[in-house]
Amino acid sequence: MQVILKEDILNLGYKDEVVTVKDGYGRNYLIPQGKAIIASESAKKVLAENLKQRAHKLEKIKKDAEALAAKLDGVSLTIGAKTSSTGTIFGSVTNIQIAEALEKLGYNVDRKTIIIKEAVKEVGTYKAIAKLHKEVSVEIPFEVVSE
Repeated sequence: MQVILKEDILNLGYKDEVVTVKDGYGRNYLIPQGKAIIASESAKKVLAENLKQRAHKLEKIKKDAEALAAKLDGVSLTIGAKTSSTGTIFGSVTNIQIAEALEKLGYNVDRKTIIIKEAVKEVGTYKAIAKLHKEVSVEIPFEVVSE
């Protein structure tokens, strides 16, 4: 079944995209939660018209994301964590700590857009990816140190 997304959904698509999903996922989750609508012919025409009218706004959003990516392109973070004597972290470092560290430096990045590919459970250097826009992402290196 084809649906039009009303918001960005991780690993599925971005707002105003037409995506194909399984019937149960669309009818039992996406549509009742208000995250998508059925992609009928009339809904596709309305979407095309809306996209045409919002093209300049979307261009501005993309430029803002590119500007933020340019600012973030040299930022390196240091995150303190409580560790054992062997260097293992109690718990783990998540995207929330990275978003808070970026906010302390004056960069407003939503925690939901930050992705850490590997589990951070030891002291060391890692990389996170911030997806600022569907076409703009930036890699943020961070170091985990013992407090």
